[in-house]
Amino acid sequence: MTCLEKLLKAERWRIRKGQWASDETAGWNGCFIVPLDGDLYFVRISDGWGWRHLSVTNFQRKVVPSWQTMCRLKDAFFADDSWIVQFHPAKGDNISDHDYCLHLWEPLEEPLPKPPVILV
Repeated sequence: MTCLEKLLKAERWRIRKGQWASDETAGWNGCFIVPLDGDLYFVRISDGWGWRHLSVTNFQRKVVPSWQTMCRLKDAFFADDSWIVQFHPAKGDNISDHDYCLHLWEPLEEPLPKPPVILV
């Protein structure tokens, strides 16, 4: 599936009222409450400054999202053939506004350098 097809499927989770409200006209920009494995996740997506970006926190508990959760969110929002990264910045560049938030990134203007599949 393409990114657009995934987004259309995810519209059922979009927040449509209140402070974080948007609708489908916002495209790949908005906030969602996504149910996964008995938990709810607050997901914010955007596609500005040359990057497609997803941030996620557990809506109910103070826990860092698991690898499995990140994989499922990647599958829910990004195209099947996309390579997505989770950056670990240099200490001097790290800004943490939320201790339990993780991010996924995809460049929009150039291909992502990636290692040979056998190494992944």
